Amino acid sequence: MIVHLVDGTYELYRQHYGQAVRSSTPAPNAATIGVLNSTLQLLQEGATYIGVATDHVIESFRNDLWDGYKTSEGMEPEILTQIPIVEEALRSMGVTVWAMEEYEADDALASAAAVAAADPKVTQVRILSPDKDLGQCVVGDRVVQIDRRKMSKGEDGLVNEAAVIAKFGVPPSSIADYLGLVGDTADGFPGLAGWGAKSAAAVLARYGRIEDIPDAAGQWDVPGLRGAPKLAASLSENRELALLFRRIATTVDTVPVGTVAEWHWDGPTADFADFCDDLGVPRLAEKAAGLARSRGR
Repeated sequence: MIVHLVDGTYELYRQHYGQAVRSSTPAPNAATIGVLNSTLQLLQEGATYIGVATDHVIESFRNDLWDGYKTSEGMEPEILTQIPIVEEALRSMGVTVWAMEEYEADDALASAAAVAAADPKVTQVRILSPDKDLGQCVVGDRVVQIDRRKMSKGEDGLVNEAAVIAKFGVPPSSIADYLGLVGDTADGFPGLAGWGAKSAAAVLARYGRIEDIPDAAGQWDVPGLRGAPKLAASLSENRELALLFRRIATTVDTVPVGTVAEWHWDGPTADFADFCDDLGVPRLAEKAAGLARSRGR
């Protein structure tokens, strides 16, 4: 059994900008229609156990931890207004949706990945998102990420544990520490002065976690590292800040998401046809109903 976990907020963005490329004046709710089509495509390709996580509210508990953390300010209104619409549409389609308010979509995906990975009937968990934060959830070839945008271009979009190490220089278990040191501009926290991708990878490859890095550069066993004294001073002076940034970057894996059995797709609900009529895509409802019938639903 393969479980598919979809980053609904990212998918909404992907579909919004895909529509913008195809048309200078996309139809209302075009991104929602795109998400429904891409989800149906997943189901047509054989997905059976599927859940979609969304940021119903962009702000989360992390905004209380760091004033500069990302907010809804400046987001495209077309995307903000479609978030509740796509949630309702997917539920009507019969798909499990986790609409996050206190937490973020990444937290729901991390929690669902943990639940699925613990289920012996599950052979693989696929997190459909390129978000680097979610690299911390990757486990060997059992829990992987899928970049659907790359896949659509015929590129290799599979990210397993080996791919995480190849890209970041550290294993999944150190991704949050890595982000704690280098920061994440997309999420709005800066990391520590002087620390970059290469230095963080080199030091964490040796020590694994921020708290295990010695204070003094003379105690470091990281051959070939440049600027070690300045890096050590920056960390020594700002270690608590680095740990805060790590906490911000760490996905929560205890959000209630139910069980794998509850994520089984049993076909669209009775009102999906009306929903699709309102969106102007009645053919989509027909395809979903046909797929359900072919599966004996």
